Amino acid sequence: MSIEILIVDDNADIRNILNELILDAGYKTRLAANYNQALKEIDRKLPDIAIFDVKLDKGDNDGIELLSYIKSKNKDVPVIVISGHANIEMAISSLKYGAFEFVEKPFDQARLLNFISRAIENLNLKAQNREYENKLFSSYDLIGNSKNILNIKDKIKKISLTESRVLIYGPSGSGKELIARKIHKNSKRNNKPFIIINGALLDSNKYELELFGEEKNNGSVSYGALEKANKGTLLIDQVSEIPLNIQSKILRVLTDQKFKRLNGSNDINVDVRLICSSSKDLKNEIEVGNFREDLFHRLNVFEINVESLSKRISDIPLLIKYFSKKISENYNIKELDIDENNSYILNHKWQGNVRELRNLIERIAILQPETREKISNIIKESLKNDSFDDKIAENSLSVPLKEARENFEKEYLTIQLKKFNGNISKTANFVGMERSALHRKLKGLGIKEFN
Repeated sequence: MSIEILIVDDNADIRNILNELILDAGYKTRLAANYNQALKEIDRKLPDIAIFDVKLDKGDNDGIELLSYIKSKNKDVPVIVISGHANIEMAISSLKYGAFEFVEKPFDQARLLNFISRAIENLNLKAQNREYENKLFSSYDLIGNSKNILNIKDKIKKISLTESRVLIYGPSGSGKELIARKIHKNSKRNNKPFIIINGALLDSNKYELELFGEEKNNGSVSYGALEKANKGTLLIDQVSEIPLNIQSKILRVLTDQKFKRLNGSNDINVDVRLICSSSKDLKNEIEVGNFREDLFHRLNVFEINVESLSKRISDIPLLIKYFSKKISENYNIKELDIDENNSYILNHKWQGNVRELRNLIERIAILQPETREKISNIIKESLKNDSFDDKIAENSLSVPLKEARENFEKEYLTIQLKKFNGNISKTANFVGMERSALHRKLKGLGIKEFN
């Protein structure tokens, strides 16, 4: 990575000393002698690192104005502020506005180079975090051909083109966060932050701190999720767990697009797209007094409902194939040969939904069984408490043979219909029956057909 550093100082001697020092250290430089030149350089191309004098030609502390300006362009650019008129108040002010370090003139050259080195480490760390986040975005896709998943994919395409707020419902592990990430990735905000807070995991005393941040007595600032997500997207997971008093403050932010940090006196303006998710029905929460109805209507501009995995069995074979490939690649092993029609898998209740299925496949990958039979044994052992075979056996032992046969056929054909998403032709072909015969059988067993 070739690092370019912008040096802004109205003193030509200081500018030249800094230039030679930084060039000798192996970095590229750009120079500006005053406030307006600095603005032009920042607008022309953002530097990797900037070094600003506090006092330039525009007025007192115009270097701080430059600091605020460059941070408005990209808050991740490290800025080292230098001053020949240093005092504690000035140092605190520069750090408050986002300076990476504050250096007094005359400065120690080795110390300044150390600050630059640390700033580069900070840049690299943030680049690694962005790379990791991009991998998260691309590593897993929304897999399925059930009506529910196809409908969600269509909604994502439409919703991503808007700035509207979104409310995602679904049981734990069903993919609510993945859907929110897809909306962000396909939106105009895709190169801005995607921040998540979980209402169910926050300490009850720290909701305000996590959302709004804090201005501390020493002048430093702790940024909350709203500021971190500025220009980007904020996902509040399990929004139903946010206390009522905090809900009213969120409502105020949505109305005014501004807030105050804890212990702060100034308004902080934010531009955030809000996506919320919940495993609970918020309408029920409103009825019992746990959620504000006015906030609900603010959040529920677009609604997405993710069904549990047990209601979309037809997606399971696709998910097995997808996760088998992905996880095998992650572990650098031969792709897992998992029977996609394994009865234990197709008939498990999947209370943990897609996350539980993925964990099962990862467990198989870690154990690295050599044969399909060994894989089947791992699946059976993992899911034995909710197996189709055990359920059928238990239900069949206490009834006459004819009834036991009917019970089996009903369970079997219901599962096959779900697996093929209600498609009679595909189900008939799989079970080895004519379409007309299958229609008669379903009617005789009292199984309702669905499309």
